[in-house]
Amino acid sequence: MQGPAELLPVSSSGHLVLVPELLGWPYARLDPELRKAFEVAVHAGTAAALLVALRGEVAEAVGALDARRLIGTALAFAPPAAAGLLFEEPIERRAGAPRRVAVAQVAAGIALAAADLRPADRSYAEAGALDHLLLGLAQATALAPGLSRNGATLTVARLRRLDRPAASRLSRHAALPIIAGAAVLKSVRLARRGLPAGLRGPFAAGLGAAALSTLAFRRLLAWTESAPSYAPVGAYRAIFGACAALKLTRSAESRAR
Repeated sequence: MQGPAELLPVSSSGHLVLVPELLGWPYARLDPELRKAFEVAVHAGTAAALLVALRGEVAEAVGALDARRLIGTALAFAPPAAAGLLFEEPIERRAGAPRRVAVAQVAAGIALAAADLRPADRSYAEAGALDHLLLGLAQATALAPGLSRNGATLTVARLRRLDRPAASRLSRHAALPIIAGAAVLKSVRLARRGLPAGLRGPFAAGLGAAALSTLAFRRLLAWTESAPSYAPVGAYRAIFGACAALKLTRSAESRAR
């Protein structure tokens, strides 16, 4: 699940919260630190696979770095990096409840579909400092599970009238340093804390499955550039979130009786 959900603007973290809930798995009852560690593992697998899948594009982007692009990268990187270091835990604790994640999916899906109605009359070369800063702020808001880093940056890029190829490319270039940096930082923390006995195998399986599913579905990256509309993704997120919220509400009411 992690690979396709990371490649599309549908919130992989939101799916990691909602799918186990909807399937009745006891995932939410596990130790929070253990869940967080497992999610770090699958995101690390995705980050590694993305760097492999996009190695040509990454090498091209690095080779073309100049003062203008370095400033853009810094503007897109600084807001989510600062927000992650300062506020990640309280944001996830307050916004990570399943019903809140479901509502975030609905709101983000509608926002993406609405933003995609804007005219597309700006190209990748026309993206400026303000565009990169807004992409960075969008990534910072996506610390809340269910909003989607990819979805938030695509939404902002389309609001700024960038065409879909430009929006997709800018979204990837803004996300890769954050995904890689977060994976490295959290992996170091995980290594220091260590894993309970017997869990290295399952964690390795999760990391490997995330990496392989990312590579297997890497063609989905091209969809965000060539799609005639983001409305299908927006509709999926809104319907998925609404159905999840309804089911979770009914389950809560049933337990209350």
